[in-house]
Amino acid sequence: MGKGTKYEEIRDILQKIPLELRKTVEEVTLDMSSSMNLISIAAFPNATLVTDRFHVQKLISEAVQEIRIDNRRKVIKEENENWKQAKKENKSYCSVPYKNGDSRKQLLARSRYLLFKPESKWGESQKKRAYLLFTEYPIIKKAYDLSMYFRSCYENTKEIITAKERFNAWYAKVRLEYSENENLESMMIAADSIVRHKDKILNYFINRSTNASAESFNAKLKGFRSVVRGVRDKKFYLFRVSKLYG
Repeated sequence: MGKGTKYEEIRDILQKIPLELRKTVEEVTLDMSSSMNLISIAAFPNATLVTDRFHVQKLISEAVQEIRIDNRRKVIKEENENWKQAKKENKSYCSVPYKNGDSRKQLLARSRYLLFKPESKWGESQKKRAYLLFTEYPIIKKAYDLSMYFRSCYENTKEIITAKERFNAWYAKVRLEYSENENLESMMIAADSIVRHKDKILNYFINRSTNASAESFNAKLKGFRSVVRGVRDKKFYLFRVSKLYG
């Protein structure tokens, strides 16, 4: 194990493994950080590098959330200005709720989780909220549709050639939408990052390898650490982890 992702430290740890063994490694899944890329190249010279699907989809999901948060920030600013104006005029101010009971600010805040999921997995309340959200904020609807389109590139593709065609079509669509509306800038930035790492992203379709299980376990460890308010005794912490997850 190594603490952090500093190139020199992790490289030196991995190079303790004999070179002949490291040459037998055929594939490495990694995130989009440059340090992990350099570490993998130095430690495993014959391995194919695969950018993990989890990290790529997370990048697109975060772009959608940035657009949602930006709109929520604007709504809060607008409500504050309306409240100040009402106060000057000695009037009371209260935002008008939607049919589901959400205010504009609440609508944007409570829509966070539904934007991560495909429409088929929405509950009834999420469907109603999504309808209101997309009606009020078409820009979020466009960003969500682009993210689901990108997700379908992974789910409905088995070969690299087909995947490359679909990713190129998705990127062209993002560029077109961005040319018509600059509020999709966060999505365009994410799309450019994906193009930059396209070769390693497409390597996923060779064996469809992913480190999702490791990421899931890492999330459990972080959750457990937060529950116990941090770690002082590392040995006891690892003992408890082994009993809970071993």
